[in-house]
Amino acid sequence: MFVVESICVAWFTIEFVLRFINAQSKLAFARCPLNIIDAIAILPYYVSLVLDVGDESQEDVVMGASRGYLDKLSLILRLLRALRILYVMRLARHSLGLQTLGMTMQRSMREFGLLLLFVCVAVTLFAPLVHLAESELAPFAAINPHHRFSSIPASYWWAIISMTTVGYGDMVPRSIPGQMVALISILSGILIMAFPATSIFHTFSRSYQELKQEYERVWKQEQHEEKVDHSPEEEPMSNKLHPSTLPATAF
Repeated sequence: MFVVESICVAWFTIEFVLRFINAQSKLAFARCPLNIIDAIAILPYYVSLVLDVGDESQEDVVMGASRGYLDKLSLILRLLRALRILYVMRLARHSLGLQTLGMTMQRSMREFGLLLLFVCVAVTLFAPLVHLAESELAPFAAINPHHRFSSIPASYWWAIISMTTVGYGDMVPRSIPGQMVALISILSGILIMAFPATSIFHTFSRSYQELKQEYERVWKQEQHEEKVDHSPEEEPMSNKLHPSTLPATAF
């Protein structure tokens, strides 16, 4: 796996360097989000190599000494290795679906902000209510303390997974008031999720059509340029077959 990874990283590095050299504006190239992702995906490999060499050299020097510094380096190394998952983001250059998803998220930031605001307000409302219903109004709360919601912050987790209709089942209201609060919170979560979803869907559809038309336009332009490149080679043959001079009888 190390050999395969080394070959892939070497290929990506050569491609990245060549694109940087051929870029007309180096600053615009450095600001491009996809190029930043490429750099973040490539750098952990080289940093991990340097840290591995540093760990081996320091182990020989400070054997038996405090290893706090080496533990921190190993933690950083593991985090950098986890960033290699960003290799998948390189597919966005060649995938119409991933490009559409990125454009949709960029254009729907306001809708996502409203969705987050609605969820936060609803969670802030229903978490204290379910805590009150389960801890104060439940008749068996004192008998079965493991059934009640211990605190309002702990109830926030229940409110989030309930409003997003996930429902892990680790916290379940068992009293009638708590179940009524749960029913209202679940219905509210469905409505809150549905309100911005329509706008986001239309944005996704519009972005997909725009990118598809752009791909078709670029493809047609490339086809036209290929025809133009081949046309000068055919002109001499056409001139031989069809001379431009008029016959003498025309005068």
